[in-house]
Amino acid sequence: MANIASVFKAEISRIARKEVRAEVESLKKANSQHRSAIAELRRELAALQKQLKQAQRERASSDAKEKATDRKYRFSAARMAAHRSRLGLSAADYGRLISMSGATIYLWEQGKARPKPEQVQQLGELKHRSGKEILARLAQAKASKSGQPPPK
Repeated sequence: MANIASVFKAEISRIARKEVRAEVESLKKANSQHRSAIAELRRELAALQKQLKQAQRERASSDAKEKATDRKYRFSAARMAAHRSRLGLSAADYGRLISMSGATIYLWEQGKARPKPEQVQQLGELKHRSGKEILARLAQAKASKSGQPPPK
């Protein structure tokens, strides 16, 4: 009788282990799928946050540019001539900085012509740059016209 009981017990535990193994296997599979889905969502969230930060940076820089270009400058021939002479530039070189000819710069300084509003804006922005920056920009403009790289 003890033999039948032990065989019966062994059979029951074998069947129970088989059932538990099947259940655990399906749970492991579901757990693995959930972990993969969570990892994918985290990657997607990180990418979206990165895009958001980039968009905020671009918006901030465009806002700063708008503020810089929102400023209205007034033109004065005497102030322009004084600025050019302070920099020690010829009319042609000064004109090259804003894509104008030296003759145009000369006429503006003499008061015989007036620049358009876009050009007044360029002149105003040029006036707020440092001398080194202006000279570097002039060297770059001369180099691009001659096809050579700018000096360093």
